[in-house]
Amino acid sequence: MEIKNIFKVSAIATALVLAGCGGDINISEGDIDNSSTVNNPPTTTPTPTPTPTDDAPGESSTFLSGTVSDALGEAVEVRTLSGRLTDADEGDNGKITLTNDIVWALEGAVFVGSDNADSTVLEIEEGTIIFGRNGSDYLVISRGSQIEAMGSSTDPIIMTSYNDVIGDEVGAGQWGGLVLLGNAPSNKCPADADCALQVEGVEEGAVFGGDAEDDNSGILNYLVVKYAGFEVAPDNELNGITFGGVGSATEVDYIQVHANADDGVEFFGGNVQAKHLVLTSNQDDSVDWDNGFRGKLQYVYIEQDKANGDANRGIEADNDGSTPDLEPQSNPLISNITIIGNDFDGEDDSEGVYLREGTGAQIYNMVITGSNGMGECLEVEGVLESQTNLSDGTITIENSVMACTNGENFKNGSLPEGASHTIVDLETWFLEEGRNNRVSESVMLNSDGTPMTGSLLLEGAADASQVDGFFDATSFVGAVTSDDDWRQGWAFGFGGGTVKVTQSASGCPAGTTTIAAADGVTNTCEISGRITSDLTLTEGNLYALSGAVFVGGDNENSATLEIEAGVTLFGRSGNDYLVVSRGSQIEALGTATDPITMTSAAAVTGGLESGAAGQWGGLVLLGNAPSNKCPVNADCALQVEGVQEGAVFGGTESDDNSGTLRYVRVMHGGFEVAPDNELNGVTFGGVGSGTTVEYLQVHKNADDGVEFFGGSVDVKYLVLTGIQDDAIDWDNGFTGRIQYALIKAAADNSDANRAFESDNDGSTPDITPQSNPTVANVTIIGNDFDGEDDSEGVYLREGSGAQLSNFIITGSAGMGECFEVEGVLESQTNLGDGTITFTNSVIACENGENFKDGALPEGATHTIVDLEDWFLNTQTGNAVAANQAAVLDGIFSISDVTPKDFSGDTFFDNADFVGAVKADADWTAGWTVGLE
Repeated sequence: MEIKNIFKVSAIATALVLAGCGGDINISEGDIDNSSTVNNPPTTTPTPTPTPTDDAPGESSTFLSGTVSDALGEAVEVRTLSGRLTDADEGDNGKITLTNDIVWALEGAVFVGSDNADSTVLEIEEGTIIFGRNGSDYLVISRGSQIEAMGSSTDPIIMTSYNDVIGDEVGAGQWGGLVLLGNAPSNKCPADADCALQVEGVEEGAVFGGDAEDDNSGILNYLVVKYAGFEVAPDNELNGITFGGVGSATEVDYIQVHANADDGVEFFGGNVQAKHLVLTSNQDDSVDWDNGFRGKLQYVYIEQDKANGDANRGIEADNDGSTPDLEPQSNPLISNITIIGNDFDGEDDSEGVYLREGTGAQIYNMVITGSNGMGECLEVEGVLESQTNLSDGTITIENSVMACTNGENFKNGSLPEGASHTIVDLETWFLEEGRNNRVSESVMLNSDGTPMTGSLLLEGAADASQVDGFFDATSFVGAVTSDDDWRQGWAFGFGGGTVKVTQSASGCPAGTTTIAAADGVTNTCEISGRITSDLTLTEGNLYALSGAVFVGGDNENSATLEIEAGVTLFGRSGNDYLVVSRGSQIEALGTATDPITMTSAAAVTGGLESGAAGQWGGLVLLGNAPSNKCPVNADCALQVEGVQEGAVFGGTESDDNSGTLRYVRVMHGGFEVAPDNELNGVTFGGVGSGTTVEYLQVHKNADDGVEFFGGSVDVKYLVLTGIQDDAIDWDNGFTGRIQYALIKAAADNSDANRAFESDNDGSTPDITPQSNPTVANVTIIGNDFDGEDDSEGVYLREGSGAQLSNFIITGSAGMGECFEVEGVLESQTNLGDGTITFTNSVIACENGENFKDGALPEGATHTIVDLEDWFLNTQTGNAVAANQAAVLDGIFSISDVTPKDFSGDTFFDNADFVGAVKADADWTAGWTVGLE
């Protein structure tokens, strides 16, 4: 189906973890915060409203067309839908079509068809946006009518709030929701074709039920429902999507409900079948069923608000409260479900699965996990009917994993007053032989809910296709894997599900300000202050930083800054720098042919190589991963160097995700804020392993190239050229991994210091967690700089560990020492006990100082290790060569030293060479500078 205009859903694919929302309504990834503000609104004239489309359904709204057009920066018609839509009113052959070139507003309760009368099909094109302005705005598909909401993986249909569309503050309960009513049975009137049950949350006369199990209410495909769930009256709210007596002929696949004030989806009886459900940040139960629901579900991803906002149960499942054994009994089939709880502790705590009121359930391949503050993870109510269901197979849970860390994986039901039946010990039942269930302390989930390599979820699954033909055969437990993340590109928080921010008339994105062209030609946009709503820097403009620009607040007002391939961002002074705060993300997605460049104004006007070091600040990423300054403190807040007060890092989340840096060049930065307080090219403060860093260059920086303050971030394909202090610096317990790092000091023998300066902690060298990264395939080329700090190779000090392999260290004759380990006891001990290893490497310095033994501290009596003997005789696979020409041809390795075998390590490639790069696999080509 053709998309009729450029007003459509963004489909930017990156994985990450759920994120901030609202504001400019743009791509949102990482932790979700249901409030937002907009900084630097566009300074453009109001956008003209379009000419109304007279033959379309509903009524054109001049007011709404104006406000939405202004918000989006282009002319968009908004038409309101109200009352009851039938083919007798407007439509073609019993069908009313909502096209994607119009934005549709619900005005009050909008019914499609009457109850088993005036039957009508509501067709909604892919990419269509529908919104409500308040809780009384909702959409109901009546019995006998149908909805054909046929989105796509690149252009889902979005039903959301007015605030979301215009970029105002968003939150749960800002409009009603979607209700489907069918003729399938309910145990309130199981065999009655004339059954008419009032559905909750909707005005009188909205009824469901009947005797047609295969009733067809239409199609929901690639549909995202956000910020709904208005409370009509106490305990009478609208769900995100309500299924009332919906039959098995209805097609439901790829749907999401996000931030709903009541349940995400609720099934009142019926037999509907659904695959690929995403339920995020819902404030009550994510999945709720009752009244004899007997449908089937596969691939259900449930994640409660990561900011620990309102939540209740992942699944709340009932048969009937007054008559728990009422027939037909609720007993759905479910396979492949992930439930991730949070710490919400309110009137209703965050919990996992609660089966009650006599419901049955056949569940396979489920994982329940969550944070320490979560409530019970699996509970079955103590009434006789529910307890009997555990014993007779009416409730089955197989090939599933309980992985809660709260000490309450299982909660046994309470015996009702006066009852005398036996309460089943739920843990014993769950682990009974033949069920193939497991309990785990950690299932190794990435921040986006996918299992890590080596996770136990990747084995031990049931083939649910052998249980019922509806199910796909799977080899994993849970809803999703990294190899097949079906959420990506369409679901909110996973690269889609948002209204795309259009550019203003000037070409600058909303949230930036147009200024004079920096190079006299290219449209230039200025960014300043704190970005608290998602912002995309689109290709074709230059972007100027004005002062310290922060993405998000510290673990609040989280936002994502997306930078498109080919974008150049620059600073005009040392006061201009970019900080990605804890809880926020950067998605800098360059390519080999169109890298992203962060540089100085001088380089913008005079060319890439014209700028000197220290002409602007740099890039700072701050995360929630541990540092040995406060290793087990979730409230840790360490001030990072070189940045204004309040720029802090640290925490307990080793797998924290600060976003993506891919094909990014950071050049001419490193301004000295104060003596010994400079900005690095890229600073990683407590950055976690969920962050992706690959193909990164820092060029001509006045301080370090990259510095890691604690954290566990992994890096591949790193180029550091012309760095005036240390190329790579780590401390405070850094435990990440690095492969392929090319370090080349300035060819003109200007300022340089160490290629590696590696610390644990200066005051307490044995503090834990100890800095001990694993680093492989590094080439270091020093120069003749001889100043206050000479050009040197690798210096390990202050108790740092390091696992080094596949290195080439070389340089010219005037270079300083090539390998040194500090003489303090802790560093020398590390050489003997394996905390420092150095294998399959070659040192080829021409200065006569391949090795420099550490100096014994004053008053100390321990032994200083002979470093050359240690390198050549204690470690394996090492060699010494005469000079640079023996190991390198330019930057390319020609060494015949045998590389380390990394077979079995999922991060490291099993390279067939030592050093960073070889001529027939030049990963530096096309996007780097300064390697001539």
